[in-house]
Amino acid sequence: MISEKHILIIEDDKVILKFMKLALETNGYQVTGTDQGSIGLNILINQNPDLILLDLGLPDIDGVQVIEEVRKVKTTPIIVISARGRENDKVLALDSGANDYITKPFNIGEVIARVRVALRNQEQTIENKQFTYKDLFVDSDKRIVKVADQTLHLTPIEYKLLELLIIHQGKVLTHSFIQQKIWGYQTQDDYQSLRVFMASIRKKIHSIKKDSQYILTEVGVGYRFIDE
Repeated sequence: MISEKHILIIEDDKVILKFMKLALETNGYQVTGTDQGSIGLNILINQNPDLILLDLGLPDIDGVQVIEEVRKVKTTPIIVISARGRENDKVLALDSGANDYITKPFNIGEVIARVRVALRNQEQTIENKQFTYKDLFVDSDKRIVKVADQTLHLTPIEYKLLELLIIHQGKVLTHSFIQQKIWGYQTQDDYQSLRVFMASIRKKIHSIKKDSQYILTEVGVGYRFIDE
């Protein structure tokens, strides 16, 4: 049965593009492919795909720029699939708004698994739509976060992390649990990325109200959203 989910692949290697397109279609997804970032952006606006698989090394514009342009208008999940494997490249892409990062060469089964996770996460929202705790306010319908009535500007990954912690308020979430829920897999590299994202969320909160504390670190275990 054909899925209602539409995936856009932006990949300049035509062999890889054809391979991924066939694999995804075999798994029931509708797929559109292009080797140009600019064409991909046009497809995004005109066809509104549910998810984007994006290579960073495109012939016309850099993939990070594509991410930034998408994030100006859409919250569509973006999974980067790139030969750029350095930590800095991953953090830059994720901080620009990508939801996940896969380094080439890749296993197509892993790609499909992460596609499922990203699509499932996109459908998840805070159960009660609005959440208030002390000076923190979250409206999941509008994706608005405020601290002391000031808007908190979070990247898509930071928002998903905060949302996950709120959904499980008071519960210690292990590093592996968080990685599985947000990225769909667990690696030591992404544990370091997780620490960077958590530190960034805290820094942004403290820039508005220094004495606000919502996320506790359980040393060697994970993180917890306070419920005292």
